Amino acid sequence: MYNSPLVTRDPAGRRKHCHAMNPTPDTSRPAPGPTQPHHLDCDEATFRLIPRLAEAYGDVVRVQSPNLERPTWLISNPEHIRRVLVSNHRNYVKGVGFERVEMLLGNGIIVSDGAFWRRQRTMIQPAFSRGNMPRFFDMVREVTERTRAHWRELAATGETLDVTHATGEYALEVILRLIFSEDLDFFRDQEGINPFRFLTEDPSRNLMVAMKFRQLLKQVGVLIQRRRETGARPFDLLSLMMDARASRSNEAMTDRELVDEVATLIIAGHETSAGTLNWAWYLLGQDEASAAALRDEVCRVCGDGDPTYDQLEQLAFTRQVLDETLRLYPPVWLFTRKAVEADMLGGQQIAPGDNVFLSPWLTQRMERYWDEPEAFRPERFAPGQGDDRHDQAFFPFSAGPRRCIGEFFSYVEMRTHLAMLAPHFRLRATAGQSIELEPAINLRIRHNLTMSIETL
Repeated sequence: MYNSPLVTRDPAGRRKHCHAMNPTPDTSRPAPGPTQPHHLDCDEATFRLIPRLAEAYGDVVRVQSPNLERPTWLISNPEHIRRVLVSNHRNYVKGVGFERVEMLLGNGIIVSDGAFWRRQRTMIQPAFSRGNMPRFFDMVREVTERTRAHWRELAATGETLDVTHATGEYALEVILRLIFSEDLDFFRDQEGINPFRFLTEDPSRNLMVAMKFRQLLKQVGVLIQRRRETGARPFDLLSLMMDARASRSNEAMTDRELVDEVATLIIAGHETSAGTLNWAWYLLGQDEASAAALRDEVCRVCGDGDPTYDQLEQLAFTRQVLDETLRLYPPVWLFTRKAVEADMLGGQQIAPGDNVFLSPWLTQRMERYWDEPEAFRPERFAPGQGDDRHDQAFFPFSAGPRRCIGEFFSYVEMRTHLAMLAPHFRLRATAGQSIELEPAINLRIRHNLTMSIETL
């Protein structure tokens, strides 16, 4: 029941999407959508509902929700998604659901908007420059080496591996090392253990977790003050952010701003990578051909050793595995925006204050854009494949100015993880477990994934 996207042809005859897809609205007919109201939020009911709405009503669906003052528009066409996130992004600010995120993260770059967001983004972006990546890679490699040693111990004893917990601990350790470097031990000295580990043990992000996390962040403030007093600047994200200056005013971030950005990096920086690696191991465990192809690639590129930083980019199939995993299981399954001024999407009039929902989970599984969309096929991301597919049919990291600031680093981290572990282990999902999704603010697995592990 979808309308085919408008396409033109370039001089070589290749398909080219038309960017003029906002015709004059037909006000004689009501906007497509259900007549009955539906409660919409970042929850399981909405997760189950939106594919049915798109199937029944098409690219642009208007829904009235009793929990929202203004109508909500579900947008699934990549061209319209591009308009919201890229070409007309200034007209769309953060949407519903950010109240809970702000309770956990404060006013970091995921939550903030407007001039303050632009200031913070500009100050943080250089920390994630490609010039810093080789040194960050060294930190990732050290964490991965420790993970590999632990997995070998499990394989030797015949124990099963809790993959969900293991990838959560791994990704949390990586991001904490990037932020605090050797000062991560400062927190361990206070508690005797890593006090952040409750974030992997309790995946809920309710009020109690938020309060516990914000309380822990007070110690981050203490560390910031200590670094200011001593002048210590170990190479890590915290030092880079402390030394960053706003381009116009030359002002540094306040302690409160630094703490909020650290909170954002901890949560967003580990949950997305952890979830993706969890699903990557699950998918590879079901597809021995892809697992073998990944191992062969690592051996061909790296020989008998571990990858160097310069070799990561040569691991093309490993990247394809990660992209296909992100297509099937995007960590952020719903992006929400609110219109500032009137706009048109797909011939429908969007009024100021209207809510706009964009779902990678929905668009990335549409048969219109993906052959066999439910199948795990990493080769669909190989060079030359899908050249006629709209680039916004795949947007797990969002798009435009608010595209995830740590996207490049996440691929460094995840490629390193797979390249250093996949050639040494075969993982198989244990029988009888229930594989269910739990869609909240992030898309998680409901019950931890356990897999048998053997050395190769």
